Amino acid sequence: MSDGTPPKFAFITGGVVSSLGKGLSAASLGALLEARGLTVTLVKLDPYINVDPGTMSPFQHGEVFVTDDGAETDLDLGHYERFVRTRMGRKNNFTTGQIYERVIRKERRGDFLGGTVQVIPHITNEIKESIIAAGDGHDICLVEIGGTVGDIESLPFLEAIRQMRIERGRENTIFLHLTLVPALQTAGEIKTKPTQHSVKELRSIGIQPDIVLCRAHDPLPADARRKISLFTNVEEASVISAEDVDNIYSIPRRYHEQGLDDAVVKHLALGGRESDLGEWDEVVGIMQSPEAELTIAMVGKYVSLTESYKSLSEAIIHAGIRNHVRPVVKYVDAEELTSLEEATEILSDVDAVLVPGGFGARGTEGMINAARFARTSGTPYLGICLGLQIAVIEFARHVAAMESANSTEFNDSGDFPAVMEDALKAADWDGFEGRREVSATKGMLRGLGIATYLEATGAPAREMGRIRFEDDGAVTMVTGSLDYGQGHAVSFAQVVGSKLGIPLDRFRLIQGDSDELIAGQGSGGSKTMISGGTIMLHTAEKVIENGRKMASHVLEAAEVDIEFDAGQFATGKLKETIVRS
Repeated sequence: MSDGTPPKFAFITGGVVSSLGKGLSAASLGALLEARGLTVTLVKLDPYINVDPGTMSPFQHGEVFVTDDGAETDLDLGHYERFVRTRMGRKNNFTTGQIYERVIRKERRGDFLGGTVQVIPHITNEIKESIIAAGDGHDICLVEIGGTVGDIESLPFLEAIRQMRIERGRENTIFLHLTLVPALQTAGEIKTKPTQHSVKELRSIGIQPDIVLCRAHDPLPADARRKISLFTNVEEASVISAEDVDNIYSIPRRYHEQGLDDAVVKHLALGGRESDLGEWDEVVGIMQSPEAELTIAMVGKYVSLTESYKSLSEAIIHAGIRNHVRPVVKYVDAEELTSLEEATEILSDVDAVLVPGGFGARGTEGMINAARFARTSGTPYLGICLGLQIAVIEFARHVAAMESANSTEFNDSGDFPAVMEDALKAADWDGFEGRREVSATKGMLRGLGIATYLEATGAPAREMGRIRFEDDGAVTMVTGSLDYGQGHAVSFAQVVGSKLGIPLDRFRLIQGDSDELIAGQGSGGSKTMISGGTIMLHTAEKVIENGRKMASHVLEAAEVDIEFDAGQFATGKLKETIVRS
């Protein structure tokens, strides 16, 4: 719906205790506003000084969610993408460490002309600029402030959003505060005092919440809502119950029933159509009444904290929804699988095995046993990142008779340890270590991935290719696939140029032209590179095959006497050449 007007901002804070579910609340509100036809984006502000979550312990931080542009971000961005259609990127998550790093870099460049650099205005200005940049192009930007009100770490963020209310006006900003309303089971009563104190803390730094979301075990009774309204200076209709639910995807419907999206839209004068939650109701209905149930074993090393694998577990749930199946994730500690026998005993009742990503050697032998069980028993196996390495190692050891096969990431000794090192040498990867060191100074980790390709898989027959030699000596390649940043023009030229012996600067690429070709695989990232690149290779081979036949006819020589080199057909006898156009 965005018409180019500046975005409006909703700020979500949390009080009393952490881990109340600010991310889910923000994502659910985003889903409700999106259901009204509004364009929505979300931002997570993390108060820790780490530059990004990528280097943090999964036991402390949970999952690192990697965005399309390669940013290593907070797991809440995964919730955002699962609830709204907007794709998250590096601008949707930043930490105190990143903010200070940017400001210090500016100071070192002399941007502040030698002036004293302070939290106010320099740090808060950087926060505000980052928030505004993230919201650009959307009707509304939902900003989740990590941490708990009262913590010293989050004060610069809170100060920044306080300033945004003054600068942009009440009609363009709204404050939502998620707080805990505990119940004393022995007394059988709900206690509103923690919420009152939390809002008081927020008001002491100049922020009056417009809406209070009350986390509780059960729906909030009317008298508790009235009391919270009275002591927090918030309208009773804006005191929203956020009780425990069996299914997180039912939260948008529950919030809508209490008028949360209506209150936000009215406050910000957003407009939009009436909410259509039909898709959400369908999802919840499938999850409540599946046609079947299956068990998937997730064999990992961080299973004591399942949040470390949040995106994977949610992806499994989504796949189940698509197939009207209820998946049950069985978390298995890889260190418990000390042998194939142990793996067989523990995994014999599962329908599939999944080995997720991870770092370090701990638990890898157990993962190898899990992969071996899956292969030998015919159980479906999915290897994610580390899990794929594990499958390769297992196959090498027990099928290819490479008993000491391993990854140099875990073990640099044995008969077959140096596959990656050999690949680096073969690829002539100069300067990699140097680039990694430079990246480390910027707080980034640089890894290396190598892929090998032997034969086309899938259905390459659906892909089409054409190679045409032009009168001016140029070579035109035509493919049915489309390039969305994969670099087809260069890659296909390398494939065909290597086969035909023609310099890369003579090639041009036409993609997705239905006048030229009627069939294509479309765009599928690396998959398209494989399928499209393979068909271009096959096409180049056909050029040589057919060209040799035509040259045989023109040069009046047997096909076996026709030589091909550097884009030219010739006979060794006549030394005549022909290039087909």
